[in-house]
Amino acid sequence: MTSSAVPEHPWLLPGALTLNPAAGARPRRTTRDWIIDSLCFLLGLGWVLLATADAASPDPEMAEPLAQPWMIPADALLGLACCVLLWVRRRWPLGLAVATLPLTLFSLAAAGPLLIIYFTVVVHRRTAVALGVTAAGLVTNLAFNYLRPEPSMPYWAATVWGVVLSFLVLAWGMFVRARRQLVVSLRERAERAETEQQLRVAQARQLERTRIAREMHDVLAHRISLLSLHAGALEFRPDAPPEEVAKAAGVIRGSAHAALQDLREVIGVLRAETGAEQIPERPQPTLADLAALVEESRAAGMRVDLRDRVTAAERMPAALGRSVYRIVQEGLTNARKHAAGAAVTVELIGGPDAGLTVEIRNRWPVGGSSSPELPGAGTGLVGIAERVSLAGGRLEYGRDDSGDFRLAAWLPWPA
Repeated sequence: MTSSAVPEHPWLLPGALTLNPAAGARPRRTTRDWIIDSLCFLLGLGWVLLATADAASPDPEMAEPLAQPWMIPADALLGLACCVLLWVRRRWPLGLAVATLPLTLFSLAAAGPLLIIYFTVVVHRRTAVALGVTAAGLVTNLAFNYLRPEPSMPYWAATVWGVVLSFLVLAWGMFVRARRQLVVSLRERAERAETEQQLRVAQARQLERTRIAREMHDVLAHRISLLSLHAGALEFRPDAPPEEVAKAAGVIRGSAHAALQDLREVIGVLRAETGAEQIPERPQPTLADLAALVEESRAAGMRVDLRDRVTAAERMPAALGRSVYRIVQEGLTNARKHAAGAAVTVELIGGPDAGLTVEIRNRWPVGGSSSPELPGAGTGLVGIAERVSLAGGRLEYGRDDSGDFRLAAWLPWPA
């Protein structure tokens, strides 16, 4: 941050005028401003009284050689007028400094209030403007010491003291301005950091909800496809033995209950208030749960052949096992939807370092399915492709040379 980047409006800095919402853009003083302005007015008034009393001193050694009787009250009136101008110096610091610059040629009583106005210019205006006002003040300082010489001090000594005083005020004002700019910068950084933190939290929440939605799509699609399969069996076999009907109804009831439970959990998570205690998630499936998934599909009437050729399965990372489970789950769901009654082969091959290959294969249905096709969002394979891509693997799906539908994924398995 450079010193040239100074706000042109003094009320943008700490402790300066603020905007009154009820009065539009008119600046309004704060309590701190009133205290500082009152103190500046009293200091300026005290200087006027002191300079007037000194000029009216009867000591002939301290009297100015060119002083006239009318100059003392006139100078005091000019000093009092400059004290009044101190109340509006915040709004027009540069304009007041330029307008009152001729007074610095001869007025001693106005020197105190004018010095305060000069300090205000240094604090609230750019460095170039402050240096310009300083240069003009140094020129008038030469004329002032010539028109009103100090009886007890040589001309050049008095001039040097005026220069030193001007540079002291300049340095002090620039320090105050730099400190205020630093405070404003730190405040902006804190607000920006807070905003960025809120954005990161919102993005993390959105990513988590997207992940939950993807998981629920996989789970609900699997369970609802089981429901449709058993309901279709009951529809096309109304004369089935009571035992088979009861068994199918039991599977339908269990799948519906599990689907509702899953749906209730995800809705509870998505409706959770910000900052509320997070609801613990149920354990995620792993490779050990794959056998139960296949048995569930077999119980629904599917012909599934599981060929597990994984070595060192106990060393498989949990994330890899979860990905394998979701891929097989999506493959079985698609087979139930689009190739009802077709035999499905699930083959797992691989191990540490070599990676893991998951392949789900089923015959392409001939003549179309006798039952209506289950509706779907068409995002199941898209979600699996994204999951495999995030894991650093490869995914292939479609009809192969033999006419079967093949879904194959390779996932890396670090040692």
